[in-house]
Amino acid sequence: MPDRATPPPTDPAADSPGSPGPLSEPVRSQPYVVTKPPRGVSVRVFIYVVATHVLLAFMSMLVFLAKSR
Repeated sequence: MPDRATPPPTDPAADSPGSPGPLSEPVRSQPYVVTKPPRGVSVRVFIYVVATHVLLAFMSMLVFLAKSR
């Protein structure tokens, strides 16, 4: 899964000034803007580290409870 969203492909022939068209000047659409920034690698590493610590603590608690019985 890519970290960045890619803009939709454009037709380079439609943007050339010599191409025939119904309008004298090509209509430009608004630029492609990503409203939500992609989650960085450091955030993913932080989530993985926290998740592994929680899993290890849970497993330690299970071992502790099994030995105490």
